[in-house]
Amino acid sequence: MRWLWMSISLLLAWSALAAAGQTPDGRVPGGAFAARIELVGPIGPASAEYVDNSLERASRDGASVIVLQMDTPGGLSESMRTIIASLLAAHQPVIGYVAPSGARAASAGTYILYACQIAAMAPATHLGAATPVSLGGGNPLPIGNAPSPAGTAPTSPADAETNKVLNDAIASIRSLAQLNGRNADWAEQAVRGAATLTADEALQKHVIDLVVGDAATLLARVDGRRVRVAGAEITLHSAGLPVRDYAPNWRTHLLDLVTHPTIAYLLLLAGMYGLVIEALHPGVLLPGVAGAICLLLGLYALQLLPVNYAGLALMVLGMGLIVAETLMPSVGAIGIGGVIAFVIGSIMLFNRGVPGYAVNLGVIGGIAFSAMVLLVLLLRLVRRSRRTRLFNGDTQMLLTTGELMQAVGADGEAWARIGGEQWRVRCESALPAGARVRVVGREGLLLRVTPA
Repeated sequence: MRWLWMSISLLLAWSALAAAGQTPDGRVPGGAFAARIELVGPIGPASAEYVDNSLERASRDGASVIVLQMDTPGGLSESMRTIIASLLAAHQPVIGYVAPSGARAASAGTYILYACQIAAMAPATHLGAATPVSLGGGNPLPIGNAPSPAGTAPTSPADAETNKVLNDAIASIRSLAQLNGRNADWAEQAVRGAATLTADEALQKHVIDLVVGDAATLLARVDGRRVRVAGAEITLHSAGLPVRDYAPNWRTHLLDLVTHPTIAYLLLLAGMYGLVIEALHPGVLLPGVAGAICLLLGLYALQLLPVNYAGLALMVLGMGLIVAETLMPSVGAIGIGGVIAFVIGSIMLFNRGVPGYAVNLGVIGGIAFSAMVLLVLLLRLVRRSRRTRLFNGDTQMLLTTGELMQAVGADGEAWARIGGEQWRVRCESALPAGARVRVVGREGLLLRVTPA
């Protein structure tokens, strides 16, 4: 009887949830819901991992459609390609949505939007400026370059490399546009000429499919459209679907923090200085342990970021010269050279042409200023020490005064406190306890003194 009542209770609970349009795990019957993935900020390794994991989770949970909501200035090419590969391999249709109002899908974001089966934008948003940037952190790739026509002088190796990267980017975005039936000519302009469009202009030029103000309206507007997913055409049934957000987990937040260029830069510095302090003061342990952890995290971040290794070498050289100045003072020549090398290397370290991936110049300036202040203080101490009279041993004793701890006896000897130590002294004059005496000589462990 008890099992019967339990079965009836479970059946009633299931019926109540079904009436509310949900199953016990929170899904709509049949797994019908829309998964929303928000791609916000610069596109990097953390973003690529977050999108890939979220797509897999949404597929396992049985999402009917995926909304990739974007607001990004662009980012790293490798991370962008990873995201595009994940989108093309998804088993659910993906709707690219640039939102909310004021958002943008610039640079790498434009490629990602073209990779989605349906592209939409909120009012007052924009996209474009997809010209790739050279890794060296210099100027963007030449706009409008084309291979040298026959009969003209061949391009230099640098120009040839530039054209290869540019033409590869053009071919990539044109292939995405042709795959999803959107304007391929403007896509090429966005890469070759850094063209940009507002939401309404993008709709007119058939760069996107629709302009909508919110996710619910977006799902209602695309209902009934046919899209190609994994080689097969399907019809979207998205009207009225509940939206389930897939937020980044703690690992994504940690990876995003560590791979931020300024944080990676500070971790690298903290690691190097920690190991230097441990080397100069062995046995302290804390600087060495903390420095090793910071250095490993910094090197992990450098592995994932676009690093200029000439800049990294200059930073290491600069720090080595600054440390050498503290060990072998050279009136500032080595230290100043170290600060200059350190600043130039810090500026060169990351690619400043990639949106969102550059070290804050204020941080570099603050660290360089602190290094200069420490260098100036060190030079002042060196100059002061050179002006000070050097003495030690007996010479130092001859300038020391002390106080008798007892009266001088008949043998002319007594105990005195001199320089914080107790010494046996000999004096030719009879002096009471507490009298001040001055050291005039030493005979082994016996000091010869006179009244101060």
